[in-house]
Amino acid sequence: MTRKDIPNIISVLRMLLVVPIVYLLLIEAYQFALLLIVLAGLSDALDGFLAKRYDWSSPLGSFLDPLADKILLVCCFLVCVFIGLVPAWLFVLIVLRDLVVALGALLYHLAIEKFHGEPPFSSKLNTAFQIIYLVMLIASQGTIQLPNDWLEYAVYVVALTTAISGLEYVWTWGMRAWRIKIEGYRGQ
Repeated sequence: MTRKDIPNIISVLRMLLVVPIVYLLLIEAYQFALLLIVLAGLSDALDGFLAKRYDWSSPLGSFLDPLADKILLVCCFLVCVFIGLVPAWLFVLIVLRDLVVALGALLYHLAIEKFHGEPPFSSKLNTAFQIIYLVMLIASQGTIQLPNDWLEYAVYVVALTTAISGLEYVWTWGMRAWRIKIEGYRGQ
C-alpha cells in the first residue's frame, strides 16, 4: 500500500459508512444519520482533493469514487422511500437513470471503444442536488424545521436534474457512437 492508495481507501470506507447510515435511518436516529452523511460527503471531497492535488488518481479510483457515491445515494433514497419520506416514483427515476447510464457505458465499451471521460456537468449537478435534497430531508426530520414547500420543490428539482443528466448521457454518447460507426462505414 502506498500514498497513492489513500483516495481509494477513503472511497471504500465511504461505502462501509452506508451500513450504519441505513441502520440509523431505519431506527429514526436522523441526527446521527445526518452526521454520517456529512462525514461521507467530506470524505468524498477529501479523496477527490487528494487524487487531484497529489496526482494520486487511478483507474480503480475513477471506478470506486462514483460507485461509493451511487451506493450511498441509492441506499439512502431506498430507505427514505421505505420509511415514507421520499416518493417511490423519484427513487424509480433515479435508479432507471443510473441503470441507463451504466448499461449505455457497457454497450459503448463492448460495441464501440473503451468508455472513458469525465461525467458531464449536468451529472455532477444532479449528484449535488440529490445530496442536498437528502440532507434537507433528513435534517427536517430532526431538529431543523424547513418549510414543507422547500422539500416539495426539491423533489422536482432532483427529478428534473436526474432526467436531464440521463438524457445528456444518452445524447452525447449515442451521437459519439453514431459518428464512430458512420466514419467506420465510410472508411471501408
